[in-house]
Amino acid sequence: MREWIADDVLPVRDKSVEWLSQFHFFRDPIRPIYIDPDYFFAPADGVILYQEVVDPEHSVIDVKGSAYTLREALRDDTFSQRCLVIGIFMTFYDVHINRVPYSGRLRYRELDAIDTVNRPMLDVEHELLHQLRVPAKGCEYLRHNQRVINRIDVPDLHLSYYLLQIADYDVDCIMPFELGQNNYVDQGHRFSQIRYGSQVDLIIPLSDRYEFTTLCEPEEHVEAGIDPLVHITETTEEKNR
Repeated sequence: MREWIADDVLPVRDKSVEWLSQFHFFRDPIRPIYIDPDYFFAPADGVILYQEVVDPEHSVIDVKGSAYTLREALRDDTFSQRCLVIGIFMTFYDVHINRVPYSGRLRYRELDAIDTVNRPMLDVEHELLHQLRVPAKGCEYLRHNQRVINRIDVPDLHLSYYLLQIADYDVDCIMPFELGQNNYVDQGHRFSQIRYGSQVDLIIPLSDRYEFTTLCEPEEHVEAGIDPLVHITETTEEKNR
């Protein structure tokens, strides 16, 4: 994270909010596209806030002393799968183009904020940029804010995984690039954008067929489509079939 702040944040930190909004925020840099079926790549640029394996009713992170669960995140009381969850916080200085971590068929649904307006993410951004640490509080937005739940079905892995996009207070605008449902999306390709501050969670249900090994740690900064987050290997039982 220190290296990213020194290279990408400090050179533009003195610019006005107007300049950042007009000329910096909407950048979409050309990137190589990596295709590798052994990895899930990062879906977003940002700092890893948390990385946990959790049951659906157990806490991903505590918010104001109460458990924020997968069922709450997906707003689905019937969700029943144990999952690996990786939360990536996108600051105002990050590229906000989201990319596909693993190829498959994409469908999505948008859910409104629970309250009248979204909760702000500014406290989390301040802690990351100024204190260089993942904050212990200020994550109320996880429970309340507008979100888009993207489900990507992957027949080759015999599973479906999820990308949970959560919008910030300022501009609650999550923009999918294709409006059709069940379209095939390729690993590394652009599929959506969230305007201004935001967060993307990669949620991978665990499998008897495969082992998922994480490659990054909380407080690391990652780039969408560039950094592999999870290594996929067949289980011993699957190899012996």
